[in-house]
Amino acid sequence: MKPIVFLLFATLTTIHAQTAADSVALFNAKWDIQEIDRGIKWRKTHFNEKQLFNANQSINILEIPVKSRKHRWAIVTADSLDKKNKAQGQLRPTSTLAKENQALLAINGGFFDVKNGGSVDFIKVNGKVVDTTRLGIGNQAAFHGQAAIVIHRNRLRIIKGASTVGWEYTLPYQNVMLSGPLLRLNGTNEVLPKNAFNDNRHPRSCACITNKKKVLLITVDGRSAESYGMNLAELTFLARQLGCRNALNLDGGGSTTLWIEGKGVVNYPSDNKKFDHEGERAVSNALVVKRR
Repeated sequence: MKPIVFLLFATLTTIHAQTAADSVALFNAKWDIQEIDRGIKWRKTHFNEKQLFNANQSINILEIPVKSRKHRWAIVTADSLDKKNKAQGQLRPTSTLAKENQALLAINGGFFDVKNGGSVDFIKVNGKVVDTTRLGIGNQAAFHGQAAIVIHRNRLRIIKGASTVGWEYTLPYQNVMLSGPLLRLNGTNEVLPKNAFNDNRHPRSCACITNKKKVLLITVDGRSAESYGMNLAELTFLARQLGCRNALNLDGGGSTTLWIEGKGVVNYPSDNKKFDHEGERAVSNALVVKRR
């Protein structure tokens, strides 16, 4: 199989410390590539000698065609499962959400209330609003509520929203998941404000659409000596090198999980503070691919 082709030495003036050496490290990385289903590939690599951003990094990528007759996209939530007498605000691990919805692939989705359950941002599933954006002070949208993943005619799209709450209700799509911040749009990096969430290294989850009409679901592990995690400038750099035209940050940290049918959790979730596959966190929602 052909290796991933990276954009060498392109725009290396991104904030923080991305350099030509990082581009070379990605280009020379040895990727383990497996075909999961027709047209779907799983790629993984591990930088274990601080070769990428002067850090150890574990990266998993699922590559899916933007449009496929064999597969379909879906947003699933813990609260929208068809169960009698289900409690509101429940949470489930990404792997459980995937299995209960007969998924082939799954990645954790948008941000949620860890204590009380439920998404903190707008989610619509099959035309039904299952969670609404929780208001803070004033009418300002949170950083994770100013962009969205939408599914239209079985195509996944990344949409830039607005900085005020309510823009999401104007979207004419049946399936919508707010998240953020937006990292890239139409081939250009978004300007990210300097703050702890953006600038500190954490496990990260990301969805992007490439110039070659592929969707990439990306996880970067973190909070361990084996994989430090990335800040959002580094994640944006990675997305650019992977050829992503549009890229959206999903909920990360302990939520970061990538699941594949028959293989289970393939990244290294960090909630158990061990570099293994057992540290999953219960979440409110996930983005999945199903067989048609």
